[in-house]
Amino acid sequence: MELLLNPIVIGVAALIILCLLKVNVLLSLLISAMVAGVSAGMSFGDTINTLISGMGGNAQTALSYILLGILAAGMAYTGITEILSLKISHVIGKRKLMLLVVLTLIACCSQNLIPVHIAFIPILIPALLPLMNEMNLDRRGAACALAFGLKAPYIALPFGFGWIFQELISDNLTANGMEIEVGNVWKYTWPLGAAMIIGLAIALFVFRKPRHYENLEIAGAHNHDAAQAANPKMQPAHWVTLVAAVGTLVINLLTDSLPLGALAGILIMVLFGAIKLKDLDTVIANGLSIMGLIAFVMLVAAGYANVMNTTGAVEELVQISLGFMGGSKLLAAVMMMLIGLIITLGIGTSFGTIPVLAVLYVPLCAEMGFSVGGTVMLIAAAAALGDAGSPASDTTLGPTAGLNADGQHSHIWDTCVPTAICYNVPLAVCAVIVSQFI
Repeated sequence: MELLLNPIVIGVAALIILCLLKVNVLLSLLISAMVAGVSAGMSFGDTINTLISGMGGNAQTALSYILLGILAAGMAYTGITEILSLKISHVIGKRKLMLLVVLTLIACCSQNLIPVHIAFIPILIPALLPLMNEMNLDRRGAACALAFGLKAPYIALPFGFGWIFQELISDNLTANGMEIEVGNVWKYTWPLGAAMIIGLAIALFVFRKPRHYENLEIAGAHNHDAAQAANPKMQPAHWVTLVAAVGTLVINLLTDSLPLGALAGILIMVLFGAIKLKDLDTVIANGLSIMGLIAFVMLVAAGYANVMNTTGAVEELVQISLGFMGGSKLLAAVMMMLIGLIITLGIGTSFGTIPVLAVLYVPLCAEMGFSVGGTVMLIAAAAALGDAGSPASDTTLGPTAGLNADGQHSHIWDTCVPTAICYNVPLAVCAVIVSQFI
């Protein structure tokens, strides 16, 4: 009973229930944060002030998403997305599985080879929706394919975002008395990536059946003349758009700033006439419609995390869980997975969960007899659990932003629920079992 009365458990339960009832995710986050704060003894005023003060934690991410939305709307405005869709359809044909494999590979590259994270989604995916509709492709399968590519590489591979994730694990374990070189972390996390491959295979099998969608207007699309739409050819504006896309990537890599890269791409398109000044307000409005909600969700998620940390309920949750372990390594691993799932479902970031968990898990793992490798695996899995499935995670918000460009894809039921089931279960099972033997 004490576990069920924990403010974090109450807040996350409220978030999940509200989202499943199709209450807007932004409003759900705000309400559940208030519920968590008040249940911890904070006043309504203190809770909302704590939430607001913590929102700056995701300010850069939110700005990135807004600028990426404007960039995506600008590309749709020029009509290059129509050409892109046509080229891909010629290569893919009617082969649904091949399209999903291509999407998975592109998403994987966005984490490690060309680390732009979800930047490609609002640009590429809306252009492919007509092709998906023609195939009667179930977009839940596409959401799972994209989520795999956004998540598995940073867990298993020490490159790009994977290096950042694994460096966080190394630094936080070392800071709490359990030393491990960052270059050795992947040796204990790669089984988690392999477990996610099983989840991907399950998703592609379950969502293989046809699902019908209407051919509706796509957010940010521009009306082109019939001749150009029927037989799209590269125009000067299209070449400028390609230069803008390359410029976005180059500036991002050189400055390690996604907002600066996206801003550079937008300016290139405006200065060289791909976007006309008279239409710039419309393009910006379309961009905000694509990614604006995601940006605000990320801001509120950072505030939600601040409320959780301020309540002190994380430490309380771990102490309560100790009573269920009874000295059993197996039960300890199960409880650690459960705690990680609860925390990450609420705050929506595996990267941000690592420092919270390491302070509590490292001494606990040492006391329970887990090896360094087993501890690495448990913390990596506990942090990653919920990243797929959380309403506030960019692993779910990103795919929804692309797949719902025509308003026919539910964030909760078509992205969060399928990805949660397909990936969190194999991740948890793998971590609990393998950590007992390494």
